[in-house]
Amino acid sequence: MKLKSIIVEDEANSREILKNYLIKYCPNVEIVGEAANIDEGLALIRQNDLDLVFLDVEMPFGNAFDLLDKVGSVNFETIFVTAYNQYALEALNAHASYYLMKPISIDELIKAVDYVTDIKEKENALANQVLVTKSQFVDGKITIPQQDGFEVLDTADILYCKADDNYTEIYLSNNKKKLVSKTLKYFEDILKNSSFARVHKSYLVNVNHVAKYKKGKGGSVILSNGKEVMVSASKKSELLSFYK
Repeated sequence: MKLKSIIVEDEANSREILKNYLIKYCPNVEIVGEAANIDEGLALIRQNDLDLVFLDVEMPFGNAFDLLDKVGSVNFETIFVTAYNQYALEALNAHASYYLMKPISIDELIKAVDYVTDIKEKENALANQVLVTKSQFVDGKITIPQQDGFEVLDTADILYCKADDNYTEIYLSNNKKKLVSKTLKYFEDILKNSSFARVHKSYLVNVNHVAKYKKGKGGSVILSNGKEVMVSASKKSELLSFYK
């Protein structure tokens, strides 16, 4: 994966050395900007959705920790690059991913970038999952991924799910709709122990929201919001099994 990154370093020569090392030895690092002081660094952080910041500790008119304080909520990883080892504990308290000493060791730089890459890959994998909460204190909920994290949905509020190619439209009792990049089969599997029935190749319904069943070869169901959903003949017995 690509790591969208900036370098915050007051010495131009040090910035150039680090940039050249990254280009040559860490091709997954995409450098989108450079800053020579904390104000320039703060501006770049606010302008970009970053994965990683290479941050010198001592700079004119402030230091790395002043910059992080100004940022507030940090959603990127930080690799400190400094000639001073006395800041290691403070960097650790600032949740630094890695602490590189100058002159930079190429092996250590590669190790630091690999470490951050692993962190971000795990974050992305988690963010792209639809999760079913398993805690006994948080029952009957699923999470759906969003760009900035995930949203928690109460399964009791889901009326039905509708297939849309490789996506699924989730219709809620508050008349809202969520589009998720997962197939309907995916939702059928994760909700199989809940009150959901696959009534059609395109529909998964919450049987708790079924207000009426209309007879037919397969028939149809009327949901609590008035929506009528056709039931295929092959899925009829699965639906009716909830009412035996």
